[in-house]
Formats: sequence, C-alpha cells, structure tokens
Amino acid sequence: MREFDYRRADDVPGAVALLDSDPDARCLAGGTNLVDLMKAGVERPARLVDVRRLPLDRIEPTPSGGLRIGATVTNSDLAAHPLVRSRYPVLAQAVLAGASGQLRNMATVGGNLLQRTRCAYFADTTGPCNKRSPGTGCPAIEGENRNHAVLGASAHCVAVHPSDMAVALAALDAVVHYETAQGPGELPLGWFYLPVGDTPQRETALPPGALITSVSLPPAPVALRSRYRKVRERASYAFAVGSVAAALEVRDGVVREVRLAFGAVASRPWRARAAERTLTGAPADAASFAAAADAELAAARPLSDNGFKVALMRNLTVAVLGELAEEAAR
Repeated sequence: MREFDYRRADDVPGAVALLDSDPDARCLAGGTNLVDLMKAGVERPARLVDVRRLPLDRIEPTPSGGLRIGATVTNSDLAAHPLVRSRYPVLAQAVLAGASGQLRNMATVGGNLLQRTRCAYFADTTGPCNKRSPGTGCPAIEGENRNHAVLGASAHCVAVHPSDMAVALAALDAVVHYETAQGPGELPLGWFYLPVGDTPQRETALPPGALITSVSLPPAPVALRSRYRKVRERASYAFAVGSVAAALEVRDGVVREVRLAFGAVASRPWRARAAERTLTGAPADAASFAAAADAELAAARPLSDNGFKVALMRNLTVAVLGELAEEAAR
C-alpha cells in the first residue's frame, strides 16, 4: 500500500480545502470500498480526508415534499428511516439488498455513489484494464464476462456498476449535491454517472476536488407503490446478477406513470426510458410489461457468457411490474 497523508476534516469548507489542495486526495467515510481497493493497489491516494464527522448525517423533509439525505448517512440508517420506508420503499429495499448488516452500518450514501465498477480484471493489478490503466485493453471482452454489461458498454470497458442503492435513486430522479472550492453544485443522477465511451477511467461528472454533501429526492407519489428486486447467485450478501427498481401508478387498469431502472447490466444504473415510454398509457397487464421490457432490451449487446441476462431482465421486469399491478388492483 502506498504511504499516504491522513487528515480529519472538522467542517465542510475544511474538507473541500483539503481535497482541492491535492489532486490525489480521496474522501474517507466508511471506507468499505476505498480501503479494499487501496489494499489491492488499485487506488493509491496521496491523502485521505476523513469526512465521517462532518454534519452531513441527517435525513430531512424538503419544503417541496421530498427528502434530503446527507452524504454521511449510513446505509443502515437510510434503510430504517420512517420517511424513506413510507414514501420511497424501493430505496429502503435496495439498500437492504445491497450488503451485509455490518457493511451497511459503516457504508455511507456518498461512498455508495462513488463505488468503483465491479470487475475482477479491474481488481487485478497484474493484468491490463482500461479503467485502471487507460490504453491497456479490456480482457473481459474476450475473457470471463458472465457478470458484465449487456447495455451501454463500449469496446473499452464492459464492467458493471455495483450499487443497488444507486439503481433505486436513478428511478427516483435523485439529485446529487456537492461543494467545491468554487462553490456548490448539483447533478441529476442521470448525469452524475458518465457513459463509459472511450474514457472508462472517468466514472462520474463530479468536478475535481468535489465533496458530495447530500442527495435530494423530489416528491414522487408514484413511489408509494414501488419495489426493488435483485437476483444474485447466492441468497446471502452478493452483488447482483441483475436487478430492477420499479414504481407503478395504475388507474382504471391503465398505466398512468411508471419508473424503471435496471442494475448490474451497465457501467452505471440504467434508467429504462424506452420501457417507460412504451408502458405509459398501456394496459397494466403481462403483455404490456413484456413489450416494455423488450423495447428496452432491444439495445442489449450480450457478450460470450452473459446472454442469459437479457431473458433474466425481461422476466424480472414482468414479474415486478405484475406484482405492483396486482397491489394496485386490490
């Protein structure tokens, strides 16, 4: 592990100043992802700025009827909060699906958003990886790719984003708020994660030296009936093979509003816009749900060992939307 400087920030301006003064600085909160990558030699920060004690650990209603979630709120506290559970159940379910209880007690909202994409080649510093060492190649394309992307990938990288929480946030139109030395800023989650393109080493649109301070959720009545479903290769804590975050409003048997996002199929949480357009105004039945899934998955480009994900995501989407439609009809 590279030798590094450690600083504990006392306030947000102090943390921003420490990050701004060193381009190789990284924020440390729970450390559940960063420290592992440091041990493996993938991340080699010159400075760690400990932000755990910053006053960013509250969940508060916003004047518009949404929620503001502080960046250092733990995953456990997020999933247990009564307003999250009642207004945005899909988010609470996604967080609970995301890790073991011990990890949820340490992991934070800001850190969860900044998880690096999941790929064994990325974690192996003895071999090539465009994300870790740009220009060296992507061995997963011709190698082991069962858990890799089927949507939105490129010839430079086919890794998938590991966060469950971020998939739910994508469906909820969350906004990420941050501070820099030049002042505050915000990014809708749909813009926060960058397309992989030919620069897979650039994962987010955060400016250099930025500190995530909170995530806001707009009012979303449709989210009152919402669900997160995750498929994994074992029942205990594991990354997703595929996941769906869904919210559905049905009136008189017709879909009035729908939110859909997919996980573990792309380098970022995948908002299923084509499926949403196809389904809005359609009958709330299995045929419509299947047609919507097919519209989204028409763009899928499976690799040699992950073609099963297309059928998996189709079936998962139909099943979750069907359950929500049944609840609406009661």
